Amino acid sequence: MEHLEKYQVATANIIKMTNLCGTIYDVTVENEYLAKASRCGQFVHIDCGDEFVLRRPISICEVTDSGIRFIFDVRGKGTKRLSEKQVGDSLDILGPLGNGFAVRKGKSLILGGGIGVYPLYELAKQASKENPCDVALGFRTKELVTLEDEFKTKCDNLYIATDDGSYGFHGNALQAVKEKLESGAYETVYACGPLPMLKALKEITDRNNIFCQISMEERMGCGIGACLCCNIKVEDDGEEGFKHLHVCKDGPVFNAKEVLL
Repeated sequence: MEHLEKYQVATANIIKMTNLCGTIYDVTVENEYLAKASRCGQFVHIDCGDEFVLRRPISICEVTDSGIRFIFDVRGKGTKRLSEKQVGDSLDILGPLGNGFAVRKGKSLILGGGIGVYPLYELAKQASKENPCDVALGFRTKELVTLEDEFKTKCDNLYIATDDGSYGFHGNALQAVKEKLESGAYETVYACGPLPMLKALKEITDRNNIFCQISMEERMGCGIGACLCCNIKVEDDGEEGFKHLHVCKDGPVFNAKEVLL
């Protein structure tokens, strides 16, 4: 219990809940502490019910005036139970947790794929306030394309890609902007999405000396660095050449140059 003392558990009321498409749900909750403390790229750990021992980690999509918004995909019994909640219900939320994106000056690219799209919306809001910003988003198919209109209001250029070519560019989000990225059009890249996309992005940004921050996803238990299960390898000057860090506590956002993918 001592490890939990510095973390805030908030009771937040659901004020909006929408089924965006398929198994994707969009939830806004109201809580003054979460509204003030949350930053782009952080996540929350949500209690989905007494029958579930572990909370479920879900990235923050947007910080509102009165709380936060998060979007999740139903992937198991816990998130299925969460999807059955109604407006007016309260949620037990641990957070905000982790280290988010550090917004930098200069022209930037925000790159997202799949459910990795949703943690990037608050980032787009912040990054575009004083700097030019492009966004590239990838989805499996046209039916899953979401938040397109919202992202359009937060960037100079929006590129949409679908794996099956049913909408926008035929391919993934990185492929849609690869030529522009390699031309030196961006000073900073922020990304969240499937590991193969992040690996390919790291190769490009390392090769072209572009500063890149990536949000990593690993299976989490505690969400606060106590259980040590969500470890990743990062570069280190020690004998082994790497060390272990934990996505929940040290991330989920890391400097891509340091992460061993």
